[in-house]
Amino acid sequence: MVFFFIFTSIVLCIQLYMLKSNKVLKGLLIAVIAVGVSEAQAQEDTTQVEEEQVTQTFESTRLINGHTIETLGKRVLEFRVEHRFGDIAGTAGGFQNMFGFDNSADIRLALEYGITDRIMIGLGRSKGNGNPFRSLVDGLFKYRFLNQRKGGSPFSIAAIGTATFSYMTASSDVFAVNHFPKTAHRFAYSTQLNIARKFHDRFSACLMPTVVHQNYVASNDQNTIFAIGGGARIGITGAVGILLEYYHCLTPSNIRPNNKNSLAFAVEIKTFGHNFTMYLANATGLGETQFIRNTTSDWLKGQFRFGFAIGRIFEY
Repeated sequence: MVFFFIFTSIVLCIQLYMLKSNKVLKGLLIAVIAVGVSEAQAQEDTTQVEEEQVTQTFESTRLINGHTIETLGKRVLEFRVEHRFGDIAGTAGGFQNMFGFDNSADIRLALEYGITDRIMIGLGRSKGNGNPFRSLVDGLFKYRFLNQRKGGSPFSIAAIGTATFSYMTASSDVFAVNHFPKTAHRFAYSTQLNIARKFHDRFSACLMPTVVHQNYVASNDQNTIFAIGGGARIGITGAVGILLEYYHCLTPSNIRPNNKNSLAFAVEIKTFGHNFTMYLANATGLGETQFIRNTTSDWLKGQFRFGFAIGRIFEY
């Protein structure tokens, strides 16, 4: 519980600062965190009750672009490599670009670590897709504070906080988003509650209400964006599964008219010590602050791409 209170306090302070002009959003955020704390406390108070905990709701800490409710085990280190290519079809794809394999939309390398069986942290670096940022460093904190149990809680819930910082050379164009008048303008944040249920040994689904905040945005944009994500995993064999993920941004039609919602499909293969995911996605950026806020590619125009992610587990 100590770790959870520290985490929620940090998230609350950041989000209340970002949303200081919106009392409704403040109240909603406080209510969401309060529910999480009460659920965590209630679970601790009933630890003496022997209930069978549901495990392996998903096979990895990631679905496709975003997170799952899964956390790394205590003292488990994961090295992650994520790579996505250029457009398969459309004006920027086709045979001349080898269906996107000649181009690299984004690349990310990261180390993530399980502090306890429920708490994990991570640090990564991504190239950035240039829409509008490059040279990104990101950090994450995830706490799975409620577990699905047979005869108990019907869901598992995790709280996830991420932050990104761009150290790219600032643009000389004073009207550009990447002009960065202040160092604080280089930061972006996301906060998410990931709610999941394992319905069957071969079917799990999740719902991901998410808040993304960028400190410095264009005049036709808004700093804070709410999104609702949804995802599912369908097991084909014990080692192979099909993944689906979608994030819908809850923004007015006259705001950010060129942005699209992120949609991805994947095949996941679990091997000893590795998790390998191959996917098709319209998002070019990696991480919630990028693929939720800055996806402009349209599936119907062939603006989707092949990508893969590899996670290598080290236990000691």
